[in-house]
Amino acid sequence: MDLGSRLTGLNKSQLRRWMLLFFLALLIPSGVLIQQSYSQLKWEAFHRYRVQAEELTGRINNQLNKLVDSETLRSFTDYSFLVVAGDTTANFLQRSALSAFPINSDIPGMIGYFQVDDQGSLTTPLLPAQLKQADRYGIAAEELMARQSLQSRMQQILSQNRLVVGGTPGRLMATPEIKSKPIRPDTSVSLESAAPAELANKLELRALKDVVPEHEVEGYAKQEARAPTLQGQAAFDQLNRADVQRQPAKKQILSKSIGRVEDLKLDKRYEAKLAEEQAITALKEKLSQQEQSAIRRERSVMPAPSAVVEQDEAVADSSAMVQSGVRINTFESEIDAFEFSLLDSGHFVLFRKVWRDGRRYIQGMLIEQGPFLESLIAGSFSETALSEMSELLVAYRGELIRTFGGKRSDRYYASVEELSGALLYRSSLSAPLNDLEVIYSISHLPAGPGGQIINWVAATLILIMCGGFYLMYRLGLRQIALARQQQDFVSAVSHELKTPLTSIRMYGEMLREGWASEEKKRVYYDYIHDESERLTRLINNVLQLARMTRHDLQLDCRPVTIAESMDGIRSKITSQVERAGFELNLNGDAANSDRQILLDGDSFSQIVINLVDNAIKFSAKSAIKRIDISATIARDSQVVFTVRDYGPGVPRDQMKKIFRLFYRTENELTRETIGTGIGLALVSQLTLAMKGRVDVINQQPGAAFRVSFPLLPPKDER
Repeated sequence: MDLGSRLTGLNKSQLRRWMLLFFLALLIPSGVLIQQSYSQLKWEAFHRYRVQAEELTGRINNQLNKLVDSETLRSFTDYSFLVVAGDTTANFLQRSALSAFPINSDIPGMIGYFQVDDQGSLTTPLLPAQLKQADRYGIAAEELMARQSLQSRMQQILSQNRLVVGGTPGRLMATPEIKSKPIRPDTSVSLESAAPAELANKLELRALKDVVPEHEVEGYAKQEARAPTLQGQAAFDQLNRADVQRQPAKKQILSKSIGRVEDLKLDKRYEAKLAEEQAITALKEKLSQQEQSAIRRERSVMPAPSAVVEQDEAVADSSAMVQSGVRINTFESEIDAFEFSLLDSGHFVLFRKVWRDGRRYIQGMLIEQGPFLESLIAGSFSETALSEMSELLVAYRGELIRTFGGKRSDRYYASVEELSGALLYRSSLSAPLNDLEVIYSISHLPAGPGGQIINWVAATLILIMCGGFYLMYRLGLRQIALARQQQDFVSAVSHELKTPLTSIRMYGEMLREGWASEEKKRVYYDYIHDESERLTRLINNVLQLARMTRHDLQLDCRPVTIAESMDGIRSKITSQVERAGFELNLNGDAANSDRQILLDGDSFSQIVINLVDNAIKFSAKSAIKRIDISATIARDSQVVFTVRDYGPGVPRDQMKKIFRLFYRTENELTRETIGTGIGLALVSQLTLAMKGRVDVINQQPGAAFRVSFPLLPPKDER
């Protein structure tokens, strides 16, 4: 079975179905290939940004380590107002570096330094032992009030978080000489309740309001009314114990928390590929934290408390104090590494435990959470390319406390359900801030230039496939139509050949047998002649079509005058028109009859004969049986031959289709006119072969077919 018969057996629905299967057979593998390529680029981009996240976390760690290291190097005596400087035998005293006011620290959000002894009494390096002698150290009354206010705020924060007993804000709690049993690091001290103390005086309360936020001042009295008395430093021992569940007094953490880390709905498909790498990184971090937790020993000197009190009467210099006879105590201290914790009030506390003479002291500092995280973490994050495609989440012991969006820092998340994306990198900071965890969540992972290329390739491929599918579908429809038209052509040719042959044979037999009278013989001979010419035209068309199909068309174009071409038309079609009962009207341009054009005589005659034959067929039932043929010269140096009939004309939607091969305006089963559907197609092809063009316009009434050929220059101009 050949292709033509196969196409003839298909309809539009079946063709669409087969074309769709073919399209999907190409689209699915191409889509899988593009998806795999894009996924690989995404993975490479993920790994690249992950490396950036690791480097950023390393920089944050290094910056924090430098700050902690600088605080670690501070001596035990730095947390006192007065320290011994230089040679101890010189009895040279000066103010501690931590006694400067305002607080000057490299740690963002620093509130102040404090020290808590084994009885739970709070002191700070801001105030001397005797407040009334503060002016002798260069501290003015206004500055003294500010220092007392800051110490009151620190007292209030620590007592609010039940780390020290509530005391009088701004008043230094004296440390009694108590002989007690040394407290071991693992010993827990029981909690006892105690009544709160009254505020000292209006001056201290006003100073407290000047420094402390209003909500903290209002909460101070409420907190004092219900906070239990804590002896010693048991609360500090419980801060970082995992087995102790601390209940925040006012649930500040819970109110500010976004949610738990385990509740994050982050896509971990990329992170799963890096499980082994994560395990190695976690092991290195653990070893590093163990190395940093070593105990440091130092030898310190400081004036005896009673000697400082006695010396206050003779102090004259605010920057340095030298007094003979000052008793200097020399001792050895064991200083633990710093610990870090988030208080119930939302403040950070960085503290260490110091052992001296069997007694333990807590030394540390209070830090505002917001400025600390904004400066050290968000500041570094916003300067990197990570901020353009990821969110940075900060968690403390599994509780999300802050989110940073970099370039989109104005975004606010009210709950953990709003956080989405893919997990890029997750790591705890180094000790002592190892309870803080940074989590990078990808909100938008760009694939880079390679991804753009793949997108363009995918879009181009889809367009090409869709365009190819559409064109192939149109081509298939045309081939189906062509196959059916070829079948119709065979039927039409058979009919066109059979009818005149049958008539010729019938009239020939009648003449041979002598059944026709002398009057009828002339009519029969004319009919046989007309039918033989009709067969000749049909055969010539078929032979011409065969030559054109084989690309074997050969034309012999020669210069012919317009007058000669019109004479040729008259001789070829006059009898054809008259026998059909039509009137022929020839109109040539007499003024330009000697102008020449290049024509192949036989092909031009076949063009005119086909046009006239077409006009006769479609205007056979018209009221005006006339055919007009004219030759005129257009403005663009073209000779236009026009063949006009007075029939029904050509429908507008078929004006271009009628020049297609095998196309017929009527259905093959119901058509009333004869013909094979190749006459006008041959007209178009032959005209193009002679560098002309053909078109059709409707007239009122009828239709006019115009054939144009380029006009040759006059002989004297060649």
